[in-house]
Amino acid sequence: ALQGLRDAGEIRSGEKVLIVGASGGVGTFAVQIAKWYGAQVTGVCSTRNLEMVRSIGADQVIDYTQEDFTRTGQRYDLIFQLAGTTPPLAFRRVLTPKGRLVLSSGDSPGRLIGPVGRIIKAMLLSPFIGGQTMRPFVAKASSDDLQFLRELIETGRITPVIDRTYPLSEAADAIRYLETGRARGKVVISVSAAQTATMPVGGRLSSTS
Repeated sequence: ALQGLRDAGEIRSGEKVLIVGASGGVGTFAVQIAKWYGAQVTGVCSTRNLEMVRSIGADQVIDYTQEDFTRTGQRYDLIFQLAGTTPPLAFRRVLTPKGRLVLSSGDSPGRLIGPVGRIIKAMLLSPFIGGQTMRPFVAKASSDDLQFLRELIETGRITPVIDRTYPLSEAADAIRYLETGRARGKVVISVSAAQTATMPVGGRLSSTS
């Protein structure tokens, strides 16, 4: 979420930002990080998640089951798409003339390439749509960014939203739940200190409670 907004999206204070998939594990962080940057944030989610997304700081929320957010008449400086099947070009009508679309994922049809096809399409289309830009985004591992997020959490500026916690022995159940697409916030796998100690050094995880 941090890299998508800061690096790919070049977010700036005072901008209007739309988070599509605002109730998911990345989306709940994206809403709060965008607010920390001083943006005016609108979150797109389902009916059951409207209040939760408001509670983490969204200025406005749109229920995608009731309203097409590409036809509300609103314009956004930055759109961060984390879910959904909206075609990249449909975002043009809700972007400002120099707006940026950051395309991270999406539930695209196509078992072979899934969202990759949408990202490739965005890359090909981006040079041809005037001042608006479409930017593909894939997160990169960064210890500095993790430390930065840790500081935001420890100082209370952002709050992780945890849906469910599973022990390591039930990791398969956690993955199946994630695949339903109904997780609200993060799904956590808890690893005890004893389990961490037995892991190979190259694959060792930090213990959690």
